[in-house]
Amino acid sequence: MSIQVKNLTKEYNQQRAVNQISLTVQPGEIVGFLGPNGAGKSTTMKIATGYLPPTDGTVEVNGFDVRTNPMDVRKSVGYLPEHNPLYLDLYVKEYLRFSGSLHGLRSDELGKRISETIELVGLGREQHKRISQLSKGYRQRVGLAQALLHNPPVLILDEPTTGLDPNQLAEIRQVIRDAGRNKTVLFSTHIMQEVEAVCDRVVIINRGQIVADSPLSQLRSSSASNAIVVVAEFENDLPQPAILSAIQGVDSIEPLGKGQYRIKAGPTVDLRAAIFRLAADQNLTLVGLRQQENSLEGIFKELTK
Repeated sequence: MSIQVKNLTKEYNQQRAVNQISLTVQPGEIVGFLGPNGAGKSTTMKIATGYLPPTDGTVEVNGFDVRTNPMDVRKSVGYLPEHNPLYLDLYVKEYLRFSGSLHGLRSDELGKRISETIELVGLGREQHKRISQLSKGYRQRVGLAQALLHNPPVLILDEPTTGLDPNQLAEIRQVIRDAGRNKTVLFSTHIMQEVEAVCDRVVIINRGQIVADSPLSQLRSSSASNAIVVVAEFENDLPQPAILSAIQGVDSIEPLGKGQYRIKAGPTVDLRAAIFRLAADQNLTLVGLRQQENSLEGIFKELTK
């Protein structure tokens, strides 16, 4: 395993931030690490990079124990922390040259890796600027570049897409996907679409304990809130939306505006045919009908409330 966590505990004075958690991340796997603020995500990631010592338990990265082989762990990891620390007075290439030299890259090899990484993260047009002149999104790219620069087998990325616009998000998603082909990637985010677009597996932590660890498809199918949700769109707003409650199995109706209604039923009920028949019987013009998948956001709320 590239990352192996066993019974990890971290205490700050009287507060237990991480409580005997265990997880593994396999080579070539991209795992989304989710949880509300203060759940223990960043603490776990900092321990895995050797930045913080554990109170109890073990963490191995690329086969090296973070306690007994901290330098080997650091050589194996590319790390982008939540608050991206950069030397703002340095130029982009100057900063990457400095970062690469800390990992033992020299001369032609260093220059080649800087060029490849700048191209990979889309910093080409900004590479000759001071970091202080860059937008927040491009500063995130610089941080991601330094994490990738020494070509580590393990990437640990804490909120890597913070501050990126929609176009940049798509590009960085692709960078993470590409990296995941031959690296182990553990990254945290509050953007559920990122997890759905990129991850093979999801780990959810709440109050220092893991409450879910499974492939996304399996997490959806096993969720206790696996209700059926249908969005029905009519030509006009219904004069009496409560008429939809007459359909057997309906639990709730939520008006969305412009003739649209979100209708929720139990997990074994298919509402679509019944809504179609109701529209025909009541002489209502139905212009759209779609069933929504159980969302990761809903599952997250259910597990961390």
